[in-house]
Amino acid sequence: MNSYSKQAGAIGIFDSGYGGLTVFDKIHTLMPQYDYIYLGDNARAPYGPRSFEVVYRFTRQAVMKLFEQGCQLVILACNTASAKALRSIQQRDLPEWDPERRVLGVIRPTVELMDQLSHTKHVGIVGTTGTISSGSYQIELAKMFPHIQVTAEACPMWVPLVENNETDSPGADYFIKRHLEHLFAQDSQIDTLILGCTHYPLLLNKIRHYVPQGVTLLPQGEYVAQSLSDYLHRHPEMDAKLTQQGTCRFLTTESADKFSETASLFLSHPITVEQVTID
Repeated sequence: MNSYSKQAGAIGIFDSGYGGLTVFDKIHTLMPQYDYIYLGDNARAPYGPRSFEVVYRFTRQAVMKLFEQGCQLVILACNTASAKALRSIQQRDLPEWDPERRVLGVIRPTVELMDQLSHTKHVGIVGTTGTISSGSYQIELAKMFPHIQVTAEACPMWVPLVENNETDSPGADYFIKRHLEHLFAQDSQIDTLILGCTHYPLLLNKIRHYVPQGVTLLPQGEYVAQSLSDYLHRHPEMDAKLTQQGTCRFLTTESADKFSETASLFLSHPITVEQVTID
């Protein structure tokens, strides 16, 4: 299946829905000269509650779609896809498709910062049920920094609050307060909190209100952007495969109008959206 074009192409950014736009926004702000194709599989979102097998299959299809669009490098700007599908795609599929293409995730760039950010070496993670139950953050942290103690909390209602524009509602206060109180009750020494879902930056003010004073909050976008920039500096052979005309395309598997409307919650500018099918 390595019939994909070898020509230079855009950077692909994939998410099951809208949250990856927070990552796209930071990447685009840091590196506006590159071309980007964002793909949201909104018709099949959310991925969080789905099984490993289903998330892998859907993510694999999305990566193939972006490769068909000419992308040589794809970022899984989705914690669930990074947790449940990235390793299989890297190890099983890329060698067959095209060993020179790359698929990167959002978990490792976040984990790499933990030792320098946390003074107490007690770290908390909030995320979707899928991300937390996968144990991916816990595994990566144990691998890189075995001396760091990790406590995780699944927050299944936080994404629906964002996507239904309920971030300022009493319901948001209730669910954010409840989950954070439960997390810090398990470990009061947590001084760094990973926001392990790309939707959560839109809840940042509320989260800040309910965490103890002095806790560092870690939304992923800017760290993933910096990690990608560093990656391209270290791999000039990949950088040479990326076109740089400053263009952005947005694709969704659901209604283009709905995606465009909801995207305005995540981006400060209107966008044009194309509807596509992936299978």
